[in-house]
Order: sequence, then C-alpha cells, then structure tokens
Amino acid sequence: MAIINKSGKTYLEENEKPVANSSSALQQMFIEDAPQQVNDITNPETLSSHVLELQKLEDEIKQEEEKLSAKKAHADKLSQQVIPEIMESMNLKTMKLKDGSAIEVKEIYSATIPLDKRDGAYNWLRNNDLGDLIKNEITVSFGRNEDNKAREYANLAESNGYQPQQKLKVEPMTLKALYRERVEKNLDLPSEHFNLFKGNKTKITRSK
Repeated sequence: MAIINKSGKTYLEENEKPVANSSSALQQMFIEDAPQQVNDITNPETLSSHVLELQKLEDEIKQEEEKLSAKKAHADKLSQQVIPEIMESMNLKTMKLKDGSAIEVKEIYSATIPLDKRDGAYNWLRNNDLGDLIKNEITVSFGRNEDNKAREYANLAESNGYQPQQKLKVEPMTLKALYRERVEKNLDLPSEHFNLFKGNKTKITRSK
C-alpha cells in the first residue's frame, strides 16, 4: 500500500512489510518522510494507526471470504451429491427428523443458449414447433427532427433506407421449464444447441 503526499512523495512504500512495533515505526515514518506535511496534520499517529487498522481488516476479510467460499463448496457437495445419493439408496425423496425438520431432495434443471449457438438453437425451436418461445424485439434509430418518420416506421423503415435491428431471446425460466417438461416426457433437447444441466438439491425445512 502506498500513501502519497501532495508533492507526490510516498509515505509508505508498496509491499513494505511492517516490522516489530509496526505502529510506532509507521508513525515515525510519517514524521521522517514528510515533516512539512506532518506539520499540517494535527495527529499523524492517528492517521498511521487507521492505515494499519485498514490493512489488518482487509487481510481478515480476505481470510474470512476464503473460509466462506470453502464452506459453500462443501455445502453444495452435501446438498447436490452426498445426501441425494444416500436418500436414493434408501428409495426416499423426503424424510422427517426428530426435531421436526423435513428433508426433501428435489431435481433441478438448467438450460441456456450460448451466444455462439443461438442461430442453431432458434432454428431447432422453430423446426420443432416451438418458435413461439422466441421473443422478437425490432428497433430502429431515427435522428433529430424525425418524429414523423418514427411514427410511420412500420411502412417506411426499409423503403427509406433504415436498417431495423432485430433482437431474439428466450426467457431463461421459459427455457428451463421447456427442458424439464421434455425430460419428464422422455423427449430430448439437443446439447449441440443448448447448455443443459440436470441434478439434485437438498432442501431442509426447519421446524418452527
């Protein structure tokens, strides 16, 4: 971390590690490196202590975030793999615990259309009578003082040399519902056009 004074001089060089009694060392560094600027500061020791406090907090936050990330990964493994496999071996989808909590393993679905596969995905939907799932947005830009032309756009767009921009999309929830429906009906959704995922997730409903 580097703190720069008004003249551009560095108070605390980047990557410099505080040594023993770092607070006193840093306070002294302020005083020695920038005596003129320090004269303008009522309490340079307060500034230095805040810098050290911020450094410490940033380090602690980073460590806690790493711990949280590891915990989330472990929770996902238990929820999506370990518990569902045990429940399946017991031929169970739901279970109640002594404390009143309920465990349920649900199937989860995910389906998306990658940017580089949009044309193929849209054509597949159209060819399979699913074109109604595709949303169409057509826009055209007009310059200033062209309000009248904008109102007549439907008839004048191409004849006046304007190039409409067409945007196609399928809502994520709509696509996910389609994938689930086709899986339940033993119908396919081609993976060469769609990114597909089917898995399990454990839901725990705690007793009140």
